[in-house]
Amino acid sequence: MNRNYLLALLSAAILWLAWPPIPYSSPLLFIGFVPLLIAIEKVIRGDYSQKGKKIFWLSFFTGFLWNTASIYWVYNAMNAYLPSYVSLLISLIPFGLAPLLMALVFRLYYQLRKKTAIGYSFIGLVSFWLGYEFLHQWWDLAFPWMTLGNGFANFHQLIQWYSFTGVFGGTVWIWVVNLLVFLLVWQKREKITVFSTKKLSVAITTALVLPAATSIIQYNTYTEHINPSEVVVVQPNIDPYGKFGFIPDAEQLTTLLELSERVAKPNTEFFLWPETAISSDRGGIDEEQFRSYPAYERVINFLDRYKNGNVLSGIESYQIYNEPKTLTARDFGNGVFLDPFNAAVLIDQSSKLQFYHKSKLVPGVEQLPFGETLSFMKPLFAHFGGSTGGYGSQEEPSVFYSQSGIGAAPIICYESIWGDYVAEYIRKGAQFIAIVTNDGWWGNTSGKDQHLLYAKLRAIENRRWVARSANTGISGFINQRGDIIQKTTWWTSDALAQEINLNEELTFYTKNGDLALYLALFGGLLSLYFLFRIKKNAV
Repeated sequence: MNRNYLLALLSAAILWLAWPPIPYSSPLLFIGFVPLLIAIEKVIRGDYSQKGKKIFWLSFFTGFLWNTASIYWVYNAMNAYLPSYVSLLISLIPFGLAPLLMALVFRLYYQLRKKTAIGYSFIGLVSFWLGYEFLHQWWDLAFPWMTLGNGFANFHQLIQWYSFTGVFGGTVWIWVVNLLVFLLVWQKREKITVFSTKKLSVAITTALVLPAATSIIQYNTYTEHINPSEVVVVQPNIDPYGKFGFIPDAEQLTTLLELSERVAKPNTEFFLWPETAISSDRGGIDEEQFRSYPAYERVINFLDRYKNGNVLSGIESYQIYNEPKTLTARDFGNGVFLDPFNAAVLIDQSSKLQFYHKSKLVPGVEQLPFGETLSFMKPLFAHFGGSTGGYGSQEEPSVFYSQSGIGAAPIICYESIWGDYVAEYIRKGAQFIAIVTNDGWWGNTSGKDQHLLYAKLRAIENRRWVARSANTGISGFINQRGDIIQKTTWWTSDALAQEINLNEELTFYTKNGDLALYLALFGGLLSLYFLFRIKKNAV
């Protein structure tokens, strides 16, 4: 059994090496699961008791090591503003929950292997895996950072067809090749010929070459429609601890304005400032009263020099109610309830203000998971800093429109890893993607690099430019092919100007969303039906 765990360890190591930000290593994903599959097959065919349990823990071992090695930085992000023991507990959600779901996938695969032919079992395995990725995107503990298709973010020339399938097409590609390679290796290892070696070799070559060649052709022939807009992204590099502590709000705003002006042109249309760039020393901005704040007046005065200028900024804001209209509204006494938001705002020279409230909130940090069920825990979360578990949100994305009619998709931090959610902005008219984030909490770790690289996937899926403003992290511009055209360096104060091309055309993926995922989920439901139907008949 120890040899099986060595194989599981080998899978974890290969998958980790394949994962961003290591450049051009993603082809290793095509063999990453092969050692684990061999270990599982040895258990299935071996003289073991409790085979299902052994397979579950082998799979969990691989998933836990791979996950933790790839997203170790999560603890840094939590520990930046939570006690160490709370940070560790919250970190266990992404460290351990995904591996548990992965292990369940392989446990179900084992059940199918007992009841059906290996080909049907493989279909079930892929479908169950996609079911796990779907669940980890939509429930209250969502954390789709490790969706398999994200692994190609470090080699985007190979996945231009994400404009049709999204990242789940990449997940299917990885699994198909892994399963074919496993069959070939297992047959040679056991010196058996269930499937023709020649046919398997041809199938592997075809499965690898055809999608990659198609993508490379797309990459080299894709041309952007010329529809220019001048955009500035600002990276103020304000210490995340000082931002909400010892650095005055007025001083932070001065930094943003000076950096913006340094690279601005008379025809600049958008100035992009990072997550929570606008805040108040008093603890947030009242959205209804924002025009009366000095920060608003200073921004308007700055825009006087830019005829078509707009400031799209992150903002720490709140709304006041006379009743608890939402689960996140806090009772301030005397019939006053305050609902805080991690938000974005569009400011122009008109009297109109546009706000967007971050929807995809970080579990355990920005929202209390299963809030209605666990609402009794709200005092505990309030004890750890107030905002923990308590941000308000909106259900659907909303596009910001400039006075000249340009539509921008305001994406706040963590939201940029949701393909279909970002596509909803594009369906609503967004012509480019504006990401505002603050990656400084993570420190100089691979988290900031992964976050940037994942934005390339959104550019490809929707064929939209991405403008990215990070308080501390990496800011920059990504074109419609997923190429990073400009970027800043870590922990530097900087501003970049870029002429981007706006796009109004919708890709197949933008129009249809995660269609490939839903077809695969149907396969998973069908597999479960056969699993339980056959089991029932056997009884």
